[in-house]
Amino acid sequence: MTSTVEGRPGAGATETGAAEAGNKANLGLTLLALCAAGLVVSLQQTMVIPLLPRLITQLHTNVSGVTWLFTASLLTGAVATPLLSRFGDMYGKKLMVMVCMGLLLAGSVICALATTLDVYVIGRALQGVSSALIPLAIGIIRDTFPPQRLTTAIGVISGTMGVGGTVGMLVTGVIANHTTSPHPVFWITAVMALLSTVLVAVTAKDTGIRHGGQPDFLGAGLLAGLLICLLLAISEAPDWGWGSGRVIGLFAGAVALTVVWVFAELKVSQPLVRLPLLVGPRSLSANLASALLGFAMFGSFSLISNFVETPADKVGYGLSGTVLDVGLYGIPSTVMMTYFSFRTGRIAARLGAAHTLALGSAVAALAPLTLVFFHTHGYELIISNMLQGIGFGISYAALGTLAVQHVAMSESSIASGINSLVRTAGGSISGAITGSILSAYTIGHSGVPQLHAYVLSFALLGIGALLAAATAFGNGLRHKHVAH
Repeated sequence: MTSTVEGRPGAGATETGAAEAGNKANLGLTLLALCAAGLVVSLQQTMVIPLLPRLITQLHTNVSGVTWLFTASLLTGAVATPLLSRFGDMYGKKLMVMVCMGLLLAGSVICALATTLDVYVIGRALQGVSSALIPLAIGIIRDTFPPQRLTTAIGVISGTMGVGGTVGMLVTGVIANHTTSPHPVFWITAVMALLSTVLVAVTAKDTGIRHGGQPDFLGAGLLAGLLICLLLAISEAPDWGWGSGRVIGLFAGAVALTVVWVFAELKVSQPLVRLPLLVGPRSLSANLASALLGFAMFGSFSLISNFVETPADKVGYGLSGTVLDVGLYGIPSTVMMTYFSFRTGRIAARLGAAHTLALGSAVAALAPLTLVFFHTHGYELIISNMLQGIGFGISYAALGTLAVQHVAMSESSIASGINSLVRTAGGSISGAITGSILSAYTIGHSGVPQLHAYVLSFALLGIGALLAAATAFGNGLRHKHVAH
């Protein structure tokens, strides 16, 4: 029988097709808006990195001190991510995305006006809260996208991390060639944050199921305390001494706060971090792999930046590059990461998310391990960055799926948030450890790191990515029945 609507043959099929096309277009706009916001978030994480060598002089500090401009952002991101992800499941993910972008805007303005290290750290801490946007965006995607497009959409939003990172370095490099002031970098971030906030407000929709509850501020405070103790001990140990009372006291404080935090999360009715989502049978391996990947990825950002800018004619190693060169060397990584982020959905359909993550992590490990042995010429860094882009492009797309595929829809944001939390925590620890190594092994009393310090740091990052690959592979073997 011919379909008719208002007497017109075939009108029903036509209108159905138009509705499907309209829905597809709306999903495309939603993804575009979330990618724009994610781009700015990842951009703020790396824009400051090429400026670190210059800010050491301008702010009258050392490598350990200036590293806090990077670590502070990761630290607040680690605390804010599970808290705002929880709020997203309670009050709406779009609302929390807007909060993230508002704090990013505020932090950018503070840094754009800052003249001292303390003020910069405050601004960077506010910017870091925006790290919670990525799991919130993944939650929105899971709420709105059909299953057959889910892995690809998650891969695209995850891929913005690498793209934004390199774009940030490029923008910083161009600006640094025209002025010694870091302030224009932060003004640009502020403008981009404002524009992307408007785009999200206009296009994104909040369709997920919300549930009530009370925020776990005690858990957030304890988590912040233990991370601060841990990172402060690692970053300051080269100056204070690893056996000093202050460093030992900070490590002891981190252990004590961790124990208290675990007990608090077990007792509270609605914890910040539901421990089964952190260390449960299906979650533990995904979160461990995420932490190890964060360790490898974020650690490489600051290492490569400093290495490129090291003058070879003065210290005997380095690439004698400019701030702009740091961004240019990162272009191959961005291209590869973008390309493979879009195609990981097909790989995961054949191998499963866990084995796809293992493959990506293994390739990512080759990037820093290559630099352990080959670090004299620019083309060697380009090869390493291409491997990095391929590895992380595949890894983060697969990781986003692996983190949420076994949880209820109502917990998608918090599950993704916990996975991002441990990734950011891994990055924070990586920044503190590599900064500590660079400060510990210096050429005389110059404060300039020895080549050995970089080689050791690159080796640690490679080992971290290899461990992530082994963890993901083990996950795939244990859960074959859900691998696809």
